[in-house]
Amino acid sequence: MIDKSTKIYVAGHRGLVGSAIWNNLTDKGYTNLIGRTHKELDLMNSAEVSRFFEEEKPEYVFLAAAHVGGIIANNNYRADFIYKNLQIQNNVIGESFRNNVKKLLFLGSTCIYPKEASQPMTEDSLLTGPLEYTNEPYAIAKIAGLKMCESFNIQYGTNYIAVMPTNLYGPNDNFDLEKSHVLPAMIRKIHLSKALMDGDQETLKRDLNARPVEQVTGESSNKEIIDILGKYGITDKYVKLWGTGHPLREFLWSEEMADACVFIMENVDFADLIENKKEIRNCHINIGTGKEISIYDLAFLIKNTIGYKGEILFDDSKPDGTMRKLTDVTKLNSLGWKHKIEVEEGVEILYKWYYNNI
Repeated sequence: MIDKSTKIYVAGHRGLVGSAIWNNLTDKGYTNLIGRTHKELDLMNSAEVSRFFEEEKPEYVFLAAAHVGGIIANNNYRADFIYKNLQIQNNVIGESFRNNVKKLLFLGSTCIYPKEASQPMTEDSLLTGPLEYTNEPYAIAKIAGLKMCESFNIQYGTNYIAVMPTNLYGPNDNFDLEKSHVLPAMIRKIHLSKALMDGDQETLKRDLNARPVEQVTGESSNKEIIDILGKYGITDKYVKLWGTGHPLREFLWSEEMADACVFIMENVDFADLIENKKEIRNCHINIGTGKEISIYDLAFLIKNTIGYKGEILFDDSKPDGTMRKLTDVTKLNSLGWKHKIEVEEGVEILYKWYYNNI
């Protein structure tokens, strides 16, 4: 076990993933946590990262910082997703090595697996086929991070573990209509459509003041608000979502993901994950539920949770992305960790959180 006073650096401690890890560590009694905002430390700046590690000398590192987004952002800003993530990973992993960090946990994503990988996806399906096109640059960056951890371990005997969480959702999620992931985006779209339908100007004003959409705020004219929401498929009669609704997705509550990460940091070493001494590969760990729901069913689950009376439409001219992305969590379960919160409960908790934070 790790001493509770050990200095632990959580990179990305304000984001969905990092904040959940930070809170989990705090709840478990860890008292020497370090976090830096982007303004305080630019992880893309190698000189700043080097200076930070030399001054702080953390013993354990959670690398939860990343440039992330949904299908639209991944497809539109391809260079940003590969360049920024590679830069962050190179700097943090490299300085962890140079400053003798005892253990590092690198967070990737299950989008590292081939588009046509057998379902559920085992860790061994990595690099067995082409990736999903829309998020290929991000996936390649995460594969590089995984392989960097693996390679440092093999060459230098370090203890860097890579984990691949499935789709996450939870407190501090990103609800930006252009750049957020599917579940928070649907919650906000249906929430806003309900406000339009109900003529609830106060809710619209609060929402858009908290999270402006392309510079449109709650103080903008009614026409500007209706026009910008209409651009994102939000009206007073229906919500239009991307794709057919047929893809199946797995969702893990972010606080449970954090619990799994801390469990692994406390109890699992890289040596425990080596199966083949001759060719060491695929030692990363999937983190998920092993359960899935269609985007169509998820939309109607959110609709019922919010109490929305309008229509849910699907625009099949837009891409679906990967049709199925279910993780095999046999390795994780065998190590001693299993999820508890199902998506039905999680959606209800997240909507309450969102409503109370606008």
